[in-house]
Amino acid sequence: MEKIKILVEEVLTGMNLSADYVAVVRHVVLVVVAVLLAAVAGWTCKQLVPWVVRLTRRTPSRWDEALLNERVLRSACQIVPAVVVWMVLPSVFSEHPVARETLARLTAIYITVMTTRTIITFADSFHRLEGGVRTARQQYLYSFIGVLKIVLCFIAAIVVVSIAINKDPSTLLAGLGAASAILMLAFQDTIKGLVAGIRLTSNEMVAVGDRITLPAAGADGIVEEITLTTVKVRNFDNTIVTVSPQTLVDGSFQNWKGMKENRGRKAVRRLYIDYRSIHVVHADSPKGETGSTVNLTLYRRHMEQWLAQHPSVLKESIIMVHQLDATPTGLPLEFVFWLDMQDVLPYEHTIADIMEYAYAQANEYGLRVFQTLNVEH
Repeated sequence: MEKIKILVEEVLTGMNLSADYVAVVRHVVLVVVAVLLAAVAGWTCKQLVPWVVRLTRRTPSRWDEALLNERVLRSACQIVPAVVVWMVLPSVFSEHPVARETLARLTAIYITVMTTRTIITFADSFHRLEGGVRTARQQYLYSFIGVLKIVLCFIAAIVVVSIAINKDPSTLLAGLGAASAILMLAFQDTIKGLVAGIRLTSNEMVAVGDRITLPAAGADGIVEEITLTTVKVRNFDNTIVTVSPQTLVDGSFQNWKGMKENRGRKAVRRLYIDYRSIHVVHADSPKGETGSTVNLTLYRRHMEQWLAQHPSVLKESIIMVHQLDATPTGLPLEFVFWLDMQDVLPYEHTIADIMEYAYAQANEYGLRVFQTLNVEH
């Protein structure tokens, strides 16, 4: 920039202009040159963005494509013109110290803000590496990045204020010791959310994509997002319930992850047999079973054999039809088996088909399903 300054002075002096005009024109020319240099630097940087993006897509690894994405690169390009202006300011405004100092502070503030924004954008790019399901380690990293962004914004605010008032940032940080209690109160939800999020992820209690049931909050659906302060659950009616991580840690909730990871889904159903319909069978049963004299025993064995042959029932899992403790409303007969399906709709339909058959077959063995009749007086 000094060479350009000398060259401009020589040209203007050769034009026989007065010293005052030379100073004014030289200053204007230097300002225009500085603006042009900053604009060219910014334009050149933006032209390189598509090349870098295409280069990252050609590499076999995914981390460079996720972290060096177009959004991050374009945010970084906005810093380049300010850096150029910062470098040429001493030469352009060498004879105007007040203007030089003011513009230098404004440029430094702009660089600080844009650098902070670029780092935050870069940190947000880590979620691109998660894939379909966020693991516990990735969720911990996600929570840590949330805290890092808060700390970074806080530090950036301190630096901006120190630049504006021309004070050392360490002096301001030292003076904030008395305000630490206020800051703790202001960010108490964030701190609690971080601790709760670490407990949730370190113990693998919940992750994005899990189905959870939290009756106290009316949540029964898929976890869509876990942040420092909120856990978003989309219910099966597409309503979204937002709860805090602290609520999940302090209370109790049901996670259906184990069922989803296994092949089958357990089914437990009951029907109640009228005691008066249980009797000794003196002849072969309608289905040809022999070797037992009680119709309820024959019925239980028949239902277990029928379930074992059902195409939707897992053969390697428990298949059991057994009695429970007697009740005033009949003898409970419990059906325990596993279905080879996960989705709610086919699961419920198959159970309905099985239990309808169980109710109908009870009649064939002379059994009556207990029910309370309303008698009008």
